[in-house]
Amino acid sequence: MIDFISNRRIFFIISIVVIAAGLLAAIINGFQWDIQFEGGTILSIVMPDDTFEPNDIESRLRDEFNKSIVAQKAQTYNPDDEAGSINLLTLRVSKNETLTDAELNKAYEILRTEFNVSENAESQVQSVEPFIGVEMRNKAILAIIISLLLITVYVWLRYSKINGLAAAVFAIVALIHDVLVMIGVYALFKIPINESFVAAILTIIGYSVNDTIIIYDRIRENSGKKYKGDLKELANKSLNQSLSRSINTSLTTIMCVTVVYVFAAINNIASLKEFTLPLIIGLISGTYSTLFTAIPLWHMWQERKAYKTAKSKA
Repeated sequence: MIDFISNRRIFFIISIVVIAAGLLAAIINGFQWDIQFEGGTILSIVMPDDTFEPNDIESRLRDEFNKSIVAQKAQTYNPDDEAGSINLLTLRVSKNETLTDAELNKAYEILRTEFNVSENAESQVQSVEPFIGVEMRNKAILAIIISLLLITVYVWLRYSKINGLAAAVFAIVALIHDVLVMIGVYALFKIPINESFVAAILTIIGYSVNDTIIIYDRIRENSGKKYKGDLKELANKSLNQSLSRSINTSLTTIMCVTVVYVFAAINNIASLKEFTLPLIIGLISGTYSTLFTAIPLWHMWQERKAYKTAKSKA
């Protein structure tokens, strides 16, 4: 039987190091907000081939509009020709300098006349005013906070037999652990924070708390059987009983998500890559935090409570 509780300090140190590395990456790299959460304009247009230079286009449009414009070159999967790919030019304008309709038309004209873009080239424009981006960002944060509060109430009520409030608090601590790890991944790999970020965070919150709840169920069942061991043995026994289930479930889920990520990487589908990479990290972190963070913290709290009770009686 693995002694999770005796080795908890090692697990806590690992978590602290990983989270600290992510926060350091956030300080150094900052966060890249997508236009949904920041505002701005993104123009994507199909180029005739891959010989174009983004820097040349970027300089030309900056001179024309006197605005901060970033040009990027990419290739993506071509649904009409499996053997080929689509060459994309993406122009991003900062949050305070969205392009007007007249400026967009002028940009199209420059691309067609000076950079050989076809008249019928497919394009897509996303434009969000800064105040709308801030509102979207606040609503996303609110959605995450509400989900954490609802989980707290649910766990508190359901596991009152094993000190539901403590169980709820440490389940939330484990979820915050997972959120911080994912934030660190976004900062480290400079992934734009957009609606995929919110979807990934909420997915991991749901997945991780489900794993934690199953172990809480095992603790409650073992307590209901008047388990004669001490709290340490109770926690270790419950963790070991749930270990194979947690690992097997996580591995199968991670494998499926990894296949999706590999497919997206091969075909350069940015939206899928942005969602699945943090999801893989979050799944690993969620399994780790359940086994090595939530339950050991719950045990420490229960042990301290039992010690105070015994001391007061003495």
